[in-house]
Parts: sequence; structure tokens; C-alpha cells
Amino acid sequence: MGGLAEPFEFEFFVRGMVAATLVGVLCAAVGVYVVLRTLAYIGHGLAHSIFGGAVVSFVSGISFYIGATIWGVFTVLLINAAARRRQIGGDAAVGIITTCAFALGVALISRHGKFTRDFDAALFGEILGITSGDLYVIAGVLVLAATVIFAWWKQLLFTTFDSDVASTYGVPVPWVEALFSLVLAATVIASLQVLGATLIAAALVIPPVTARLLTDSFTRMFALAAALGGASGLVGVYISW
Repeated sequence: MGGLAEPFEFEFFVRGMVAATLVGVLCAAVGVYVVLRTLAYIGHGLAHSIFGGAVVSFVSGISFYIGATIWGVFTVLLINAAARRRQIGGDAAVGIITTCAFALGVALISRHGKFTRDFDAALFGEILGITSGDLYVIAGVLVLAATVIFAWWKQLLFTTFDSDVASTYGVPVPWVEALFSLVLAATVIASLQVLGATLIAAALVIPPVTARLLTDSFTRMFALAAALGGASGLVGVYISW
């Protein structure tokens, strides 16, 4: 038993496990809407786009979270604006904007040739380097996402399954979609330090898809996806020790 409990003697391990569990729940809960809206690509694209913002914040000497937040909000608003143009379409808008942002990040890396914890973690994740400040950010975004989801439960559900009909019933579809996009961006930003840009898409998609295969009820799918996401983070970190 002593060997099984040994990891919990280290504070960095406990912080990493808590962070992985919270991020697992957060990504899975938001990912339910991503999967049902067939927006899996936007999660992947946002992660790479915000990576570019993380590099810009490093080069500019500002906080990682401030730079990534500004970049993330700008990106989702730009994607939403471009996607409304029928000549472009959502997938094309995501591909163009996020690829350009990621390319900017890579160019700045080549130009400056420096690495810091924030920058390195933004690409690959650094779960055992999680600080108390990172935990507060993750918990704050989780509370924000939960508040938005439960306060706008019916509107989000209606918009997810049939935005045209939702609009005729008076649901402010553009505002609901913009709000969800901002929550998705916040989720990606909060998860970067834990998962890195390379794994966020998997955390957003795999638990909801698994839950969808196990139930046809939206409510049960949501609860099951969140449970699977949290359990995956918790067990995954422990097994990796």
C-alpha cells in the first residue's frame, strides 16, 4: 500500500492529478456540444491558433493567459464572422485562420530561438509543472463553462440540433453561438498547460463520442462524458507515475 500511495506524497503530483481531472471534466462537457455540432475540427484548430497567441505573448513579454485570451477571443470572433459568409464556410474559415496563427507562432520561434515553460507547455503540455495559479484558472473556467451551460441549457440544446428552427422560436442564435465559441476558447486556453495543443482535440472529442455510443439521451450523454473525462484524467496521471 505504501507504494501505491507514494505519488500522493509529492505536491506537484497532486496538483497535476487535480488539474487533469478538472480539465478532463471541462473538455468533455464542452466537447459534447462540439461533437453534436460536428465541430471537432474547430477544437483542434483553436488549440493551434492559441498556440500562436502564446508565442506572441512570450515575445511581447506579457502573461501567457492574457496573451492567449486576447488571441483566442479574436480568433473565435474572426472565425464566426468568416463562417457567416456563404462563400467561405466554417471549415475553410477555421483552416485558414488557425493555420496562419500557428505559422506565425512557428515563425516567431525560429526568429527568437528561445523556449520558456509557458511556451513549451503550450505545445506539448507540462502537467507536472502545474502551479496553484494554473489550478485557479482551470477551476475558474470550469465554473464559467458550467454557469453558461446550465443557464443557457435549452438555448444551447435547441441551437445545437436545429439552429434555423431555434431562430424562428426567438432564440438569439448568433449570440448563443458566439457565447459558446468564447467558452470553447476559454476551455482550450485553460487546458493548454495540461494537455498541450497536440492533445486538446482528443480530450474534447473522445469522451463525448464514447458516451454517445452508450446512450441516446442527451442528458445522460452529457453526464457520462463528463464522468469519463474526469476519470480518464485522474486514472491516466496515476498510471503514468
